[in-house]
Amino acid sequence: MMESLPVPVVLLDPRDRIQYANSGAESFLGLSLSQLRSLGLAEILPPDHPVFMLIAQVRRHGLTVVEHELVLEGPRLLRRTGITVHGTLLPEQPGAVMLTLHDASAARALDRQLTFRNAARSVSGMAAILAHEVKNPLSGIRGAAQLLEATVAEEDRELAVLIRDEADRIRDLVERMEMFNEKPIERRPINIHRVLEHVRMLAQSGFAAHIRFVENYDPSLPPVYGNRDQLVQVLLNLVKNAAEAVSGEGGDETGWAAPEITLCTAYRHSVRLAVPGSEQRVHLPLMVMVRDNGPGVPDSIRPHLFEPFLTTKTSGSGLGLALAAKIVGDHGGSIQIESRPGRTDVLLHLPVLTDDSDTP
Repeated sequence: MMESLPVPVVLLDPRDRIQYANSGAESFLGLSLSQLRSLGLAEILPPDHPVFMLIAQVRRHGLTVVEHELVLEGPRLLRRTGITVHGTLLPEQPGAVMLTLHDASAARALDRQLTFRNAARSVSGMAAILAHEVKNPLSGIRGAAQLLEATVAEEDRELAVLIRDEADRIRDLVERMEMFNEKPIERRPINIHRVLEHVRMLAQSGFAAHIRFVENYDPSLPPVYGNRDQLVQVLLNLVKNAAEAVSGEGGDETGWAAPEITLCTAYRHSVRLAVPGSEQRVHLPLMVMVRDNGPGVPDSIRPHLFEPFLTTKTSGSGLGLALAAKIVGDHGGSIQIESRPGRTDVLLHLPVLTDDSDTP
């Protein structure tokens, strides 16, 4: 019966050792049943975790106890947030406790994904208007400024240069906006580790030369079904944001640890995304994570991170994360950010190549 339940279920003996875990729990915890049976719960979660207090209350009062919005993280467990844990006694086994784990973050991720895509569509419409209405007259203004620069008196030449430079700045912004246009992308099987290695080399040869990189890859991952150039663009932007975070750009200097960026990949069987307006569920098993040990994202802007033109940088345009959300959405994937002081994780969930992928 427990095996048929759609939620992770774990059965603990009186010593808090794992007696049984259904297939949902195996996927959730990332460990097989044979591995879990050799472990105590204290080997998966820290001993001061609220789950142990929940278990004690269940045994003491004989009631079902529920804890909401828990963070599950340990040496053998990838960080999971927004988890609801139900604990109840099993009358036929004195001292045994059954835990059910409900991941509410999936629903929140879907809501955020829809918000990000709507924001990207708004920017797409704005980009089309800007490209049509601004670029043509802008080229005329720049050309006139160049002519003036060559003919005006020396004391007025600085003004002509100013007009030209400002025209170039507006043109660059419009060209960045054009990247939001709704265009079909060409996709093919991509080795995500080669993309990450390329991004790391670019970063370490330039803006992240002073930063230590840690790579934690799953070598058995199947290919991503995506566009290499766009994935490089997204990941390079995320690594650049991480490098600026650990270097103090856009934040305050508070004496954090030595700058470090971690690149990680993993395969998560249970990640699926609902397609709005249908019963279809898209399987997004491939996870790519960019982690930094900077000061974290301020609480005031966290709900608005993927909105266009939002930035904490003095020289930023606020389009990087909005563009990343659009590109990941175009790939059929999802993007989320988890942050706290000393650590920020940007997670991409991407589709892999399947037999029914429309490859050429």
